[in-house]
Amino acid sequence: MPPNLYYTLGMDAPTDRDLVVRARRSESEPFGELVRRYQTAVFNVCYRLMGERREAEDMTQETFIRAMDRLDTFNIDLPFAPWIKRVAANLCLNRLETARPESSLDDERDEPATDETPEAAHDESERAKHVRQALRELPAHYRMVIELRHYHDMSYDEIAQTMKIPLSDVKSHLFRARKILAEKLSEQ
Repeated sequence: MPPNLYYTLGMDAPTDRDLVVRARRSESEPFGELVRRYQTAVFNVCYRLMGERREAEDMTQETFIRAMDRLDTFNIDLPFAPWIKRVAANLCLNRLETARPESSLDDERDEPATDETPEAAHDESERAKHVRQALRELPAHYRMVIELRHYHDMSYDEIAQTMKIPLSDVKSHLFRARKILAEKLSEQ
């Protein structure tokens, strides 16, 4: 049942925890509701890491398949959103480590903000394109720490746990990734 329908019927929408408990009992509707709630967030993680729309769509689908298969490993006392995003990030990192995908800007189109002049919108679009391109050129482990830190506001400890690396490696990866990005962007 769509969330707004719960409210229309005077019912509270089920919590993520309730949906997970029901999905663990092999009910398909609750897991479908979790997919509806988090598909955009998961796609955004995949798109930032993979850099290509079709690849991100594939990884989004794979994330939910993996999550469904491993739902019993999820600690229901914790929020669902960070867990599903970590599943997505880990799958993308694994894919990037095994085969570096080809980059293409063909699928990316920036819509200018309506209150900006066309020139300002174009400049901002160009800057965004350069940043995305520079991020794509980073090694996978550097791209991952940037994604988790700057797009998901994870702490260094959370990044270390997600990537299964020492805290000191997280710090050095972030330092090096930022330095490489700065160099690439200053060249342009």
